[in-house]
Amino acid sequence: MNQSINPHDLGAHAVADDLFTPVDPAAFNAVSPPIFQTSLFTYDSYEAMEDVFAGRTRNYIYSRGDNPTVREFELLVARLEGAEDGRAFSSGTAAITSTILSLVEAGDRVVAVRHLYNDVYRLLVKLLARLGVAVDFVDPADHDEVRKALSGAKLLYLENPTSFVFELQDIAALSAMAKEAGVTTIIDNSWATPLFQKPIQHGVDIVIHAASKYLGGHSDTVAGVVVGSKEAIARINATSYPYVGAKLSPFEAWLLLRGMRTLRLRLKEHERSGLLLAGRLKEHSAIGRVRHPAFQEHPGRATLTGYAGLFAFDLNPDIDVARFVNSLRDIRLGVSWGGPETLVVPAKVALQIPDRMTSFIRFGVSEQTVRFAVGLEEPELLWSDLQQALHAAKR
Repeated sequence: MNQSINPHDLGAHAVADDLFTPVDPAAFNAVSPPIFQTSLFTYDSYEAMEDVFAGRTRNYIYSRGDNPTVREFELLVARLEGAEDGRAFSSGTAAITSTILSLVEAGDRVVAVRHLYNDVYRLLVKLLARLGVAVDFVDPADHDEVRKALSGAKLLYLENPTSFVFELQDIAALSAMAKEAGVTTIIDNSWATPLFQKPIQHGVDIVIHAASKYLGGHSDTVAGVVVGSKEAIARINATSYPYVGAKLSPFEAWLLLRGMRTLRLRLKEHERSGLLLAGRLKEHSAIGRVRHPAFQEHPGRATLTGYAGLFAFDLNPDIDVARFVNSLRDIRLGVSWGGPETLVVPAKVALQIPDRMTSFIRFGVSEQTVRFAVGLEEPELLWSDLQQALHAAKR
């Protein structure tokens, strides 16, 4: 007989890198975890309900809080990251916002790496500024600058690699600096996933994923998840999660659980095709630079055990960006990444955002830079498409 595991306690049942073992085998004997598509849960007696509301026992109440399908996803990601607990959200941005709001208050200061995700940049400089929270952006390679900025700060926000330009950071060194300064570290680990990078092993306190990307893997759901210590997740649960209302639905949690069963296989294919195409682009006469972590001699590579299929390249000045994109036949133009389809996003488009409050403008991303998300198509097909589009776009 399977012994039921408390859905709120990862504890000794954690199994590293196990994408298939259910967190609660007694509840999930089905090969595919069931969807608990319900808004609420009932009780057999007044006493049972009172025990839950009074905090004497733990049970499900309402799916804006906990739901068994969502809980299975949360604990699966926590297990893979080597964390104690997790909390899922309706988007990656919701996970980031709720986590940051749980840690800062008026008068606090956040330190963040440059070239971070644009919506996080705007969150920091627009919304948090209105709440009286300051932000300093730093070059993560300049450890003296980082150490100076951390003095008196509340939070250090990292991405390894960073968005769009894929700068690496030595997250072990930066986390050590933060701990010395009494600063909490958060990292967005969406690019590497828990299979290619485990930040908690290198001293990071809290790990966030845009689960819409590689974790889901099929471009059919938008979600986010944050994992860390029980104390960190409890703080999120107490201070931001119940009031923001950005809950993950049971059906989307089920899609994520389904997608994660193939995560290891998909990542290997993304990596293989990405490295092949990045290597060829690096040698192409129309390309000035390929921004791929595999080609960077940097301490930040030490924490990576593999490479995702997302990188960028800079077109030479004699290549027309719009003509290049419009000449692509099999590669699509679209945001996001991590699904089976190959996508491009030209920085030139992002530079047109009307309010100009973007990390692209603040930190100087070239309009010749193109982000390339390699999907699961045959790489030779993609290479042929790139070649003909580069040829067609030459001025």
